[in-house]
Amino acid sequence: MTRLYCPLPLSPGAELELPERATRHAATVLRMRPGDEVILFDGRGGEYPAELLEVSRRRVRVRVGGQRAVERESSLRITLLQGISRGERMDYTIQKAVELGVGRIVPLTTRRCNVRLDDDRARRRLEHWRGVVISACEQCGRNRLPELTPVTPLPALAELELPARRMVLQAGGGRGLRPEPECPVEVAVLTGPEGGFAPEEL
Repeated sequence: MTRLYCPLPLSPGAELELPERATRHAATVLRMRPGDEVILFDGRGGEYPAELLEVSRRRVRVRVGGQRAVERESSLRITLLQGISRGERMDYTIQKAVELGVGRIVPLTTRRCNVRLDDDRARRRLEHWRGVVISACEQCGRNRLPELTPVTPLPALAELELPARRMVLQAGGGRGLRPEPECPVEVAVLTGPEGGFAPEEL
């Protein structure tokens, strides 16, 4: 069943208009009709079945059903520290990270990043990546949106609160993953852009 992110107060029996993004997806992309059913989620946990009451290009009204306390979050809390790659590669990385259960995504600028972002471009890219996160949650069934932080320079990682268990993924690093005696509760994974990390960054 179609899932739509709806960051509005959701309560059983309520009738409401879907926000612009969900309206466009339901009316224009999927060409849904009155009487069709969807699943709504607000990104904070749980989901709500809903029936479409009115559908036009600019307006979709729904009636919200009862909440389902459905959670599909990983028991391993993963923070992905991701060097920014170009264009669709970064979108794909974020999409798959969400689908695999990552709970926090930190886009990083590094020496070998081929993407240069001033404040305005960084803001627009962050907004775009948030859309990727939402779409991935709609597709994979997660009801909680992973945290997406502002773009962060690699040296500023020292200022972030990170899990004690940390891993660096680097081609040619010479060491593989070793078995853990116990599965950690949370972990931070650091990986670079297309060119990896410069030696002085590690």
